[in-house]
Amino acid sequence: MEHGCTVRREGTRMLKKYWIVLALVVGGVFVYFPTRVAASSFEASSAATLQPVVRSYGRLRFEPCILSARGAGHIRVLCAQLPVLENPALPEGRRITLKIAWLERDSGSHPASDPVFFIAGGPGQSATGVVAAVAPSLNEVRKKRDIFFVDQRGTGGSHPLTCVDAQGRAFQLEAENTTTPEQYIAFVQRCAASLQGRADPRYYTTTEAVTDLDMVRTALSVDKINLIGVSYGTRVAQHYARRYRAHVRTLTMDGVVPNDLVIGSEFATTFENAIALQDAQCRKDPSCAKRFPIDSRQQLRTLMERLRQGSEVEYQDPASGEMRRRRITADTVVSLAFGLSYAPELIALLPLILNEAASGHYAPLMSLSQLVGLGMDDQMNHALQWAVICTEDADRYVASANAGAGGALFGSEVAQMFFTPCKVWPTGIRPPDFMMPLVSDLPALLLSGERDPVTPPHYAQKLLKGLRYGRHIVAPGQGHGTIRVGCVSKLLGQFIDRADATSLDTTCVQHLVNVPVFTSFNGWEP
Repeated sequence: MEHGCTVRREGTRMLKKYWIVLALVVGGVFVYFPTRVAASSFEASSAATLQPVVRSYGRLRFEPCILSARGAGHIRVLCAQLPVLENPALPEGRRITLKIAWLERDSGSHPASDPVFFIAGGPGQSATGVVAAVAPSLNEVRKKRDIFFVDQRGTGGSHPLTCVDAQGRAFQLEAENTTTPEQYIAFVQRCAASLQGRADPRYYTTTEAVTDLDMVRTALSVDKINLIGVSYGTRVAQHYARRYRAHVRTLTMDGVVPNDLVIGSEFATTFENAIALQDAQCRKDPSCAKRFPIDSRQQLRTLMERLRQGSEVEYQDPASGEMRRRRITADTVVSLAFGLSYAPELIALLPLILNEAASGHYAPLMSLSQLVGLGMDDQMNHALQWAVICTEDADRYVASANAGAGGALFGSEVAQMFFTPCKVWPTGIRPPDFMMPLVSDLPALLLSGERDPVTPPHYAQKLLKGLRYGRHIVAPGQGHGTIRVGCVSKLLGQFIDRADATSLDTTCVQHLVNVPVFTSFNGWEP
């Protein structure tokens, strides 16, 4: 989602910053912020060094390919395609192609017949685009099981909803300071128009994504699968588990999105709650409390007011190392705060960065903001995001009369900006039972970070009520996405192997500790 306060009249100006935050908030957990980047965020290609050996799995034919994730390196896997109907109810209609990546189990292991399907976040994140980043966290799972990553239709290599001009060139909104809400809506309309004849956005929702996953399962000739969903991917996983219960062996959800949640409606509150938890941690540490007597929420509020009109700043470009000048605004501050709040290793920097900015030293803030932007550019397909949220969430949003009251940082303008594209974007059909909570006897493992700024633990706790054999693990001091943290990946492997969450020994999770707040750019005080 976006950055609340800045979505007042001035706040809608820096829409590229809005998109970066949107990608962070509704995206997956495997986000990297490199100092030097390649020309594109994700790339997948067959390399000359790879032998063109075709491997079969069920009816699908896989060939070697290389997948890359910015900041996470490269990985060799196997890739295949599967044609499906764009509109399942129209047999003679347009066909689109799904891209599938196969991460093989360890050689020499005793194979299990039930593979894992990894469902990425978003909506709009490419599953094959995160393979290189997520693979290390799945080593325990890979000991016995193959893992499949399916790009959700409209993302990555699955008929992406790309906005193109008359010459077929992809175009993006040039988000300068003069961009207005009206210009934003005009851009969304232009994007929708450019899809005519190539794709119908009405059929790029969670409902169709679930159908696609089962088409892949059938094509692989497997009866049961183990689902791992992260962030928005937990919504997809819940709907698959309800529609295809007989074909699910286990269900893992990291960063839970309950079915009845209006994505985007609570971002302002959950973000501020996460910041408050860090402020409380700082108050308990004498050195931190002394170094930062003003809490981060107050610092944010003050900076946003001061920078509403913007200010020129000279800073070091994190990609090139060159000195540059750029205008810093309230949007810059909020976008960075949202971005850092995802991981404890990053949010530990926030009080220091805000304190420097409060003294008029904006260069560290701007450099770090640019770094976060480099890490997030092109990681989300925005048109697919709109296709999902405009069909499934926008009409259910009701602004709270108390939004922004009581000294809150942000008000209802956060969600209002989030749903702005839905004023003109084509919408599909939402099933009548779409918001019904999942009630199931499936073995289920729910994971939450204690300080998750977008999918806080109480979301998972709510879902747990309907899961007879479910278990919820909260990782102390952690943010959005916990599979990669500490011993959680080991517990994940044990759960999928046993199909029993209740017997897991989770003592190791309690040994996770908060990352101390940085009191200087050299780190924290011992």
